[in-house]
Amino acid sequence: MAADSLSQQMINNPRGLHNVLVARFSALGDVAMTIPVLYSVCACYPDVRFTLLTRSGMVGMFINRPPNLDVEGVDLEQYNGVRGLWRLFGEMRRKYRIDAFADLHGVLRTGLLRGFARLNGIPVAVINKGRKGKRALTRSGSKVLLPLVSSRARYRQVFHALGLPVESSFEGLYGPAGAKGNPADFDTITAPKAPGERWIGIAPFAKHPGKIYPPELMEEVVSALTADTRNRIFLFGGGEEEKRTLGAWADKYPNVCSLAGVKSGFKAELALMSWLDVMVSMDSANMHLASLVATPVVSIWGATHPYCGFKGWRQAEADIVQLPMTCRPCSVFGNKPCFRGDYYCLRGIPPQLILDRVAHHLPE
Repeated sequence: MAADSLSQQMINNPRGLHNVLVARFSALGDVAMTIPVLYSVCACYPDVRFTLLTRSGMVGMFINRPPNLDVEGVDLEQYNGVRGLWRLFGEMRRKYRIDAFADLHGVLRTGLLRGFARLNGIPVAVINKGRKGKRALTRSGSKVLLPLVSSRARYRQVFHALGLPVESSFEGLYGPAGAKGNPADFDTITAPKAPGERWIGIAPFAKHPGKIYPPELMEEVVSALTADTRNRIFLFGGGEEEKRTLGAWADKYPNVCSLAGVKSGFKAELALMSWLDVMVSMDSANMHLASLVATPVVSIWGATHPYCGFKGWRQAEADIVQLPMTCRPCSVFGNKPCFRGDYYCLRGIPPQLILDRVAHHLPE
């Protein structure tokens, strides 16, 4: 569709929608991927109020959001079962007077919410997860190694089905390229970036083993980077085991700061990420968070694959570090046992390959 006709259709809002409820729970990275789409659809339809229903812990991620976007965080434990979800739907309907429901999750919980919406005559649209294509991409034999539609594109399709086609306009959580967060937002973590310093973020962990580069190899990356006194390394992670590992690296190497266990919040971490010259991350939430503040990410992929549709927003293909193995990908989320039993897809990546991509983003 031509840009001018698309813009006209946006202005028309043919269904006359006023209050759209959007649902996306689940993992942090999946919710983070909604941001470029939600901020864009809000810009396309400034007279429509959009409300994202998500987990309460995700709300802080939506900084600098459009004036017509609300983010409603809920504790799902308080809305158990059919009765609980019926109560949640009723609360959302009364509070926001919703006249459409966009399901960006497509699970049983949101399916019930869709059913309640239909019972009340409210139009709904649901994400097509492309499960058939993902099965063909991850099976052990006769793989169909072709890139699938990205999750962000699947989110856009949901709004299109509601009569709200989305023209992408998102430029980052801090605005146009080059815009950064306020150093005062992370002053409890570190002082502002000094002239000549090169800031590098490293997020070496993920939820599942099929996504984690061996820590002993990542330590080699950290060691090599700290050899240059201009480099300052920030380690991102959470959980007790990660806290111990990253804390040990911070104690062992100069100019290394561990954020593991530091409850600084999204506002501080996103602002800090915006000042990084580059982030090194697994296929994990930190890849998406750094992407949202327009920071280049050297992403490391093992059991999973960018073809599944989860690449970071506007990240360069050249910064994807992965091995061309015929068994990859063996999983969409990295949670299945390795076909070979040794995760060579990760162990076989030499640290120097990562260092070379990092060097590409560091100023001289």
